[in-house]
Amino acid sequence: MRILIIGAAGMIGAKLVRRLSADGALGGRPIDRLDLVDVVEPSRPKAAMPVTTAAADIGDPEVATRLFAARPDVVFHLAAIVSGEAERDFDKGYRVNLDATRALLEAARAQSVRSSGTWKAKFVFASSIAVFGAPFPDPIPDDYFAQPLTSYGTQKAIDELLVDDYSRRGFVDGASLRLPTICVRPGAPNAAASGFFSNIMREPLAGKPAVLPVPDDVRHWHASPRAAVGFFLHAAALPEGALGARRAVTLPGVSVTVAEQVEALRRIAGEDAVRLIERRPDETIMRIVSGWPTRFEARRARDLGFRADADFDAILRAHVEDELGGRIGG
Repeated sequence: MRILIIGAAGMIGAKLVRRLSADGALGGRPIDRLDLVDVVEPSRPKAAMPVTTAAADIGDPEVATRLFAARPDVVFHLAAIVSGEAERDFDKGYRVNLDATRALLEAARAQSVRSSGTWKAKFVFASSIAVFGAPFPDPIPDDYFAQPLTSYGTQKAIDELLVDDYSRRGFVDGASLRLPTICVRPGAPNAAASGFFSNIMREPLAGKPAVLPVPDDVRHWHASPRAAVGFFLHAAALPEGALGARRAVTLPGVSVTVAEQVEALRRIAGEDAVRLIERRPDETIMRIVSGWPTRFEARRARDLGFRADADFDAILRAHVEDELGGRIGG
């Protein structure tokens, strides 16, 4: 099995690479080769199978054609610019988050046609709960319509429709995973409007101060990076036809308020960690957050076998184990 990971230098991409390298197989099939691509060259993992790495602009149709020339069996498309950046830079958001996805699907279609339909890639796309916008019911059911209120959400929603249509026509076997907000994200803060959800956990766990820009009663839908990797692996291993015509799946997660996040931090790391959180209201972020969903039924995803974290304490423990070596406070 040959696997192509686009966006392999990102946080989830790098974790997915490490997991696949360690497992050596996906869905019971051995991995023969990993091809890793991002706007910056991904790190090369320790792996028994051959690995290629490359820096490339996936928005360039010629690059997309080259990536699919080897006819990978599974493609993980994780590359994107995040919500805040997509909102600030309209043109860049559409080029990276939409035009590049269309270029990749077109390259897959060309190879499928060239093979007379004998080759078809499993195409697993990283979508987002940003495809939903207020007002909405609580919880949001699986059959609720997508009505994004941001450019990022709009780009992801259009991508989902493209994955549906290219799958319907038999060019790919697609799956669009509507990821919860991934928390706790390791590393430095990014440009995502949701970044504070991770910041107020990650920094205090490392003994550093953090800023909370929204009220304590803000509620949101979360999953850990560990769970996110599991989502992608599970989607790639689903048998063809498991998703039917509806290729977009709203994934399970943990719905908590900011106050409940802080209480989980107190249980895991103690009062000293909580004191490192400074409340500094930000009207812009509060306005963006007010249009975000808070919880989902995600019954279809669970029926398909997708599994999330048990609770927010489990999310924090996963971060401490995976990123801090089990140690709290730096």
